[in-house]
Amino acid sequence: PDQAILIAEQLTPSQTAALDTSKVLGFATVSGGATSHVAILARALGLPAVCGLPVQALSLANGTQVLLDADKGELHLEPDPLAIEQLHAKRQQQQQRHQRELEQASLAACTRDGHHFEVTANVASLLEAEQAMALGGEGVGLLRSEFLYLERNTAPSHTEQAETYCAIARTLGPERNLVVRTLDVGGDKPLAYVPMDSEENPFLGMRGIRLCLERPQLLREQFRAILSSAGLARLHIMLPMVSQLSELRLARQMLEEEALSLGLKELPKLGIMIEVPSAALLADLFAPEVDFFSIGTNDLTQYTLAMDRDHPRLASQADSFHPSVLRLIASTVKAAHAHGKWVGVCGALASETLAVPLLLGLRVDELSVSVPLIPAIKAAIREVELSDCQAIAHQVLGLESAEQVREALALQQQTMVETALETTPVLEN
Repeated sequence: PDQAILIAEQLTPSQTAALDTSKVLGFATVSGGATSHVAILARALGLPAVCGLPVQALSLANGTQVLLDADKGELHLEPDPLAIEQLHAKRQQQQQRHQRELEQASLAACTRDGHHFEVTANVASLLEAEQAMALGGEGVGLLRSEFLYLERNTAPSHTEQAETYCAIARTLGPERNLVVRTLDVGGDKPLAYVPMDSEENPFLGMRGIRLCLERPQLLREQFRAILSSAGLARLHIMLPMVSQLSELRLARQMLEEEALSLGLKELPKLGIMIEVPSAALLADLFAPEVDFFSIGTNDLTQYTLAMDRDHPRLASQADSFHPSVLRLIASTVKAAHAHGKWVGVCGALASETLAVPLLLGLRVDELSVSVPLIPAIKAAIREVELSDCQAIAHQVLGLESAEQVREALALQQQTMVETALETTPVLEN
């Protein structure tokens, strides 16, 4: 039916991507949470979603009238006319705001007191890169290279990989950053053509850089394909799931060897994802050996809080606003800046407007966000002053829970709105 809200026990990323958004207005699932892969994909598609509902939601009869409030993570049954009217009013306000954000998408993301922060895109295709540039993206802060490897029975050829990287790089041009994350599979993203042993807990097993170092030919082939785009954009290569310095050093050695074999005199910038606590805690040791860090808040939250972000009863608590996660972000930024290196955030936290003042206050240099949210995040940056952001960041680092952090940020946001209204000039006849 048209105008439907889909309710399911779970959806795979491929099922989510295949939803007909002309008929499905949003969806809700029992499994997963705000940082699950499906929730992240929904944000990228601009599709309202609530993950982590009680299992009783599956017993709802088809045709039941529901109200989905993705902002609050709520599903209301048989809403009364007033609630529906309020939702329509809220949607109209959001649409008007979104239109203003689109009209100003090409403006720089500068705070009211003149500090610029880079807003880039998380993409997984050439089409998404093109959309990101059209929406005011200042580069690609995360190219999920596994899109070339998944949903197929054979590995992509060198030519296919190289052509794709070059096409995306040309879309950006030589003045914009292209950050390519090397193959990040394992866990919930296995490859049909790469034999993997069954693991009791794959999220603590052969994932990301561990898998690629165990199969070095896979990583070497990818390095060669990525290097073919050097010169077309400001190329950066990023290693996922790094937890030890030895992994970084071995990968760098392989990259240098492949670059030498191609006759390249200059290496692209090399960085790592900060997504496990060991990397965050050793950031001061990693910083001298990398060109940048990018913080993956989804996995960093999962591993810091020891909560599976797809667990039906725990996913809602795996909240990146938790002070322990924020302290790891703060210490990572401090360590990077002490060595003159920049830090981005490419996890879902960067795509939340509520988190913008916090991340700016922690002095993160770049926010890499879901493509549809680029205009909104840039607008949020233009609405704040860095001094206010630093004050709220300092405050929330001393709080006890994610709930307290969210409340403090929401209060600050409301205060800013009221202040802006009070200082807006009134035109009189």
